[in-house]
Amino acid sequence: MKIYWKKVWINFKMPKIIVDHRESNSGIIKELIKKDIEVEKQQLITADFIIQTKDLNNEIQTVGVERKKQNDFINSIIDKRIINQLRNLKENFTVPLLIIEGSDNIYEIRKFHPNAIRGMLASIAVDYQIPMIHTRNYRDTAALLSVIAKRLEKPKRLISLLRKRKPLSLTEHQELILESLPGVGPIIAKSLLKRFKTVKDVVNADEKELQLVEKIGKKKAVEIKKVIEKDYSG
Repeated sequence: MKIYWKKVWINFKMPKIIVDHRESNSGIIKELIKKDIEVEKQQLITADFIIQTKDLNNEIQTVGVERKKQNDFINSIIDKRIINQLRNLKENFTVPLLIIEGSDNIYEIRKFHPNAIRGMLASIAVDYQIPMIHTRNYRDTAALLSVIAKRLEKPKRLISLLRKRKPLSLTEHQELILESLPGVGPIIAKSLLKRFKTVKDVVNADEKELQLVEKIGKKKAVEIKKVIEKDYSG
């Protein structure tokens, strides 16, 4: 699915957010302008807001933000719209983000079983690994977007990827190495080591062999091999 937006900003005097034209009457655009945010309205297929930044390698990174009022969030669970929207966020943006807007008790808005809502919240956080932030109203949402945009404008610092902790065992070292690969968490790292026995054999495995491990599909296998085989450009 293509997204209609322009990769045009390199040097702007103030942070910029691309906003879907359907947000024109939400009040958010006016609030962003008050906070010295440059706003560009476009017809977006995926996400309601797009924020761009650059990583340490000077490559463009995009934050795609889906905003849902509480009632719309419940409706999207019922009609299953939320599933496609989450997938599109993951597929099209470096950093996907879901904002749920409203100050009511989300479990009492409609006669909808609370466990269905909890299940979706758990799925968003665990299965899709998409951060969720709750805001009170459109002003709060605009303030959050402003903070994100301005934070991304700050110079990036190279930080250590290693956690400071007590000495690791050999098994923990092996698992930690594999957990640094894209889409690989503790469970998948253990599964890889159980199948291939050594980190070396995991690294040497081809895409088809990696896909034999549960929860590793074609896309994830491709990303893993890219990290392993692509030349370092630092």
